[in-house]
Amino acid sequence: MKREIPLIITFIAGTVFVVAYFVPHSPFNRAESLFNDWFAILAAFAIWLGALNLLKICALKVSRRSKDWYLGFVIIVGFFVTVAVGAYDGVVGLSNVPATAFRDPGTNFDWIYRNVYTPLSATMFAMLAFFVASASYRAFRARNFQATLLLLAGFLVMLGRVPVGDLITGFLPPAYQMSQWATWIMDFPQTAGQRAIMIGIALGIISTSLRVILGIERSRLEGE
Repeated sequence: MKREIPLIITFIAGTVFVVAYFVPHSPFNRAESLFNDWFAILAAFAIWLGALNLLKICALKVSRRSKDWYLGFVIIVGFFVTVAVGAYDGVVGLSNVPATAFRDPGTNFDWIYRNVYTPLSATMFAMLAFFVASASYRAFRARNFQATLLLLAGFLVMLGRVPVGDLITGFLPPAYQMSQWATWIMDFPQTAGQRAIMIGIALGIISTSLRVILGIERSRLEGE
């Protein structure tokens, strides 16, 4: 029964969602709303489970003095400080009239978000730019005809997005300047390729969902 019950729940929930999409009437619309509430509840528990698992991993790293263990210590301290500040602002807000949410501007939690979390996020994305540049260098090598087209398109788009592109092609009519070439590439070849990829992703999602709903895909139950 450890395998049959999850398969039955998956089949019922998946079938109700599929039918409710095409038949948005009672009782399917009410069942879909009920399942959405349960999914939100499960997601909340999953977030706490993920946070506790992160704390467990960091605590083990600190206790064993593993490599970069001090980073785990910073994560633990930052987690508890953020939770404590958010809880304090929430309790104080409940005593005010009108109540002030802990995420409102001016709260201590908002200060942490704007002055700690936001700069760290910006730093992370700035570091990702170097990895993207390295990956682009490897991907844009003209090994074959397709790679050459990718290299040429990327070069034209990057050059057309900066003022120097139009400066170089300033002698041409406005419709043939570099910025217009970049816009054309983004509007037509790029959009066509993106739509093809999205259609392929949608077909993959449909096939995988059907396999899960019908019980053909059972890899999630292998650990039990």
